[in-house]
Amino acid sequence: MPKNSDPSNTGSRFPGSRGLVMREPTVFDRSTAGRIGCSLRDPGVPPVEPSSVIPAELLREGLEGFPEVSEAEAVRHFIRLSQWNYGVDTGPYPLGSCTMKYNPKINEWAALLEGFKDLHPMAPEELIQGALQLMFDLAGLLEEISGMDRVTLQPAAGAHGELTGMLMIRAYHASHGNPRSKVLIPDTAHGTNPASCSLANYRAVQIKSGPDGLIDPAEVDRLMDEEVAAIMVTNPNTLGLFESRIQQVAEIVHSRGGLVYCDGANLNAIMGITRPGDFGADVLHFNLHKTFSTPHGGGGPGSGPVGVTKALEPFLPVPIVVKDGDRYRLDLDQPDSIGKVRSFYGNFGVMVRAYAYIRELGAKGIKHASQMAVLNANYIKECLKEHFHLPYDAPCMHECVFSEKELADLGVKTMDLAKRLMDYGFHPPTVYFPLVVKVAIMIEPTETESKHDVDQFCGAMIAILKEAEQNPELLTGAPHKTRVGRLDEVKAVKDLKVRWTPEDD
Repeated sequence: MPKNSDPSNTGSRFPGSRGLVMREPTVFDRSTAGRIGCSLRDPGVPPVEPSSVIPAELLREGLEGFPEVSEAEAVRHFIRLSQWNYGVDTGPYPLGSCTMKYNPKINEWAALLEGFKDLHPMAPEELIQGALQLMFDLAGLLEEISGMDRVTLQPAAGAHGELTGMLMIRAYHASHGNPRSKVLIPDTAHGTNPASCSLANYRAVQIKSGPDGLIDPAEVDRLMDEEVAAIMVTNPNTLGLFESRIQQVAEIVHSRGGLVYCDGANLNAIMGITRPGDFGADVLHFNLHKTFSTPHGGGGPGSGPVGVTKALEPFLPVPIVVKDGDRYRLDLDQPDSIGKVRSFYGNFGVMVRAYAYIRELGAKGIKHASQMAVLNANYIKECLKEHFHLPYDAPCMHECVFSEKELADLGVKTMDLAKRLMDYGFHPPTVYFPLVVKVAIMIEPTETESKHDVDQFCGAMIAILKEAEQNPELLTGAPHKTRVGRLDEVKAVKDLKVRWTPEDD
């Protein structure tokens, strides 16, 4: 354990729930006929019947059960619901491989500037020069950070970026007379990689990692043939380890005409320190909503730009933002392009946040963010490895991965640990992934958590392990302090219920 640190002594300072938790039914159950939440003056003009301006097939005759509540009731309803929520403004999200970090509110302000927020996607180019310049400059910044030659901002999310990259790889090989049929994917890659591979009409071939949790170049050499279009590498991988032999792997793949796809979802650990383009990547996707400011979760918003080397540049999706003199425009004249992959040009608001984030941090700040993310993850690893089984005891990058072994020996499960953490005031880490570790506990603290918060988290983990030894029922019945207790998750999926009734209490 690091010197001057004893997370088990955080005691009553755990941020677990205390005090008043307000009961709240649905807004439909609050409804009382005749109540309204606003008062409007008579506009002084005759009313317009909807049927006179809207086609009849688009009109509904009525909205049965539409809630009728006062302004005070509406405000209290949504404020109380917000107090049940857990978000980046209330605590850390130690979700491995997700980089759910706190992001500066100044970037939200930038994205809400009227010239950006109210910009119409079909506005003529002469009226959107500022937006086009921001996109052009952001692509340039991402090119510098990644070492890639050209970047498209069009994909809407990380997996969408993966698919875009794989379609460009297929187009590249097809232009050489053979699209090839297979893609190599290590067992430590992200789970979306095989799906993206299949959607691009490739067959995924798994590579088993070596005993050190890294790709074995000898295994790549054995599997690499003229039908392999690419290898999809997540670096750092899902064990939180940097693929130190990646250049050797890239040389093997390139020597047989293949390409190297780098999943950049874990870029938060290496940005400013090393560049995928420099260690052999031909294609790289970014997760702007993970690494570059927009807090993500719950399905969006996202943005998954893709960087490529010059060899793949002709296949980039259109349109491409280009600069002519001191003007910017959208270029659609790309005959070898894979076409559009997103309406208009992608999720612009996420791009604004990413641009503000990179410009505010600068080169030194970007590097420092990675260094602090790596420091926090290694600090957690060292604090907890005396208590939890650590399958790969090596310096990690952005995350560290433990297993269930100690818990299983005490008759409790990883899920019990995750649920009990909620009583201590923490969002649980990722559990049961990556699959290469049997019953994994994957923790990513990110750079934005202080030593105090990290110590609290480690202290809670250690305290829960002690509870498992002395009183395992505290875990198997957890959570105890949350608004809703342990759910039957299988039943919840099969029997969805969205209405509250008094019997639910």
